[in-house]
Amino acid sequence: MKIRKILKGVGIVLAGVILLLGIGYLCLPKGPRETMEFDDPYRTERTLASSDHYMASTGTPWATETALRIMREGGNAFDAAMGAMLSLNVTFNQAASFPSVAPILLYNASTGEVESYIGAGKAPEKATVDYFLSHNMKNVPKYKLVGQLLPASVDVLVSVMKEHGTLSFSDLAADAIRLAREGFPIHGQMLDDMDLSFVERLGLTFLMPYNSKVYFNGSWWNPLHQNERLILSDLADTLQSLCDEEQKVLLAGGTREEGLDAVRAYFYEGPIAEIISEYHAKKGGLITYEDLAAYEGGWEAPLKGTYGEYTIYSNQTWNQGAVVPMVLQMLEGIDLKAMGHNSPEYIHTVLQAIELAMADREAYFGDPAFVDVPVDGLLSKEYAAVRRAMMTPGKAFGEMPPAGDPISYNGSGVASAVLTADSTEVGEKEAAYSFGKDTSYITVIDGQGNAVSLTPSDFPESPMIPGTGLNLGTRMTQFYIDENHVNGLQPGKRPRITPNPSMVTKNGELFMSFGTPGGDSQTQAIVQVFLNVTVFGMDLQEAISAPRFLSLNWPDSFAPHEYCPGQISIEEPLYSETAKAMEAMGYKVNRYREWDNTFGSVCAIIRDADTGHLFGGADPREVSWAEGE
Repeated sequence: MKIRKILKGVGIVLAGVILLLGIGYLCLPKGPRETMEFDDPYRTERTLASSDHYMASTGTPWATETALRIMREGGNAFDAAMGAMLSLNVTFNQAASFPSVAPILLYNASTGEVESYIGAGKAPEKATVDYFLSHNMKNVPKYKLVGQLLPASVDVLVSVMKEHGTLSFSDLAADAIRLAREGFPIHGQMLDDMDLSFVERLGLTFLMPYNSKVYFNGSWWNPLHQNERLILSDLADTLQSLCDEEQKVLLAGGTREEGLDAVRAYFYEGPIAEIISEYHAKKGGLITYEDLAAYEGGWEAPLKGTYGEYTIYSNQTWNQGAVVPMVLQMLEGIDLKAMGHNSPEYIHTVLQAIELAMADREAYFGDPAFVDVPVDGLLSKEYAAVRRAMMTPGKAFGEMPPAGDPISYNGSGVASAVLTADSTEVGEKEAAYSFGKDTSYITVIDGQGNAVSLTPSDFPESPMIPGTGLNLGTRMTQFYIDENHVNGLQPGKRPRITPNPSMVTKNGELFMSFGTPGGDSQTQAIVQVFLNVTVFGMDLQEAISAPRFLSLNWPDSFAPHEYCPGQISIEEPLYSETAKAMEAMGYKVNRYREWDNTFGSVCAIIRDADTGHLFGGADPREVSWAEGE
């Protein structure tokens, strides 16, 4: 009886506490915080942009305006792109935050050459397969510090500016600091990316209190609202500290290059490196001061393939970009136009080329500093013909097709071990909880014809560094916990990341600079927009806005590397027009709304080589914006 009375008393107390908490919650302020005027372009139709001088197409209107301002004031495309990246890191920080990955291609008008810079960080020295397995982790977890890769974008920015830029870091960061300090309106894509339930916001506050403070301003119980002013004061202070360090050098008579070196040193070897490494040491992370101090990217030769008179460029195989020229070389020689745009036959043909290339991505793509990738074979026309012959007209593959044998067409080189069946989880792909997601994109072309194609990314799904506004992302999740896999984790290795910029020349002249966010959908969206322009003669905005289709028929690039055999996804209204025919071929078809950013958000600029005239497009699937002057 005594125990029963005690339990009854405890129950009454708990009920009282719950009632008081409920009343307290009802009394808390809700609804929009301070709002700002903003004509949000999210999921609204765009018109083709046009200019005779310079142009930018980026993930947000603010980043585009930064690029235009810099070129208006005399900066070149390289200055403008780096400034736009910093503004994007603020205004699209839930998807492309400072200071994480930044894969980049550059077109140098004075030499006519496309250049590539390595824009993905390395795994910390403590990041070993044994570490994760000993902690009962079969994959790299995305919600923990151990998922964080060494940051790359500061190295990218400084290296690009020293090689090609004309301005100081302080010039580039001015808009970003102002936007972070004064605030900007929460736009539709940010609202979608951070649409957390009450329980999720509560969980975030317990698991990552600083992340919650940054985005919900201490009032986690209140969801975000359209056009609310979001202020990122800690990030503004961090960017200002980098400017202050540069200004010390310049005021002492140092050169622009020495000022940029000071920015890099302050980040990778100075106070910021100390803050990051101390936090990791305190909270069980893997990044050390020595990792940061030793970090470097590097210039590299881009990879390339051809489609008719077009040459398509990508970074090396530390990202998936070379899939694009591989797919296009398989499709070269097939009369795609006769099939009809987005007809079932056309969709099937393009999907099969994509699936064949992605099977080779899984088998051969990895950090070329650690893996001997047979790139010459993968990008040879002879190998493309062999893979093309594997297509099965009118019938889906059903499962991911087997990888080919590019080594036979490579001349030399041996690939490491390939994907094994137990490396993935098979199932239906479902949208998982995520706080922030996606990636973003920037392209800029200036009046001299210089161009930049840049795909910055990373999202705050792991703890941000308190007091700094810095988010180091979770790109370690793109590794496999298997040293023998081409994309297997090793200390100092780069994961094969999904962000991949693209660039195209036509008969040796710059033709198009373009790219997109979207994980494994990126290469697929890029291929479809390119074909819409070059095969079907669409103007650039029409090519971007047209409905898309995607395959899921390979292991997802993000842990746990889920595999959905035979699945494809199609946007409306294309789904209604083609789904039955695709199912008859053996596909499992997922239906998506029109203009869903699952299918990417392409930004692009085309340059007419004869006139220098520029045409820009931006994707209605997000808040991206193209504009020229």
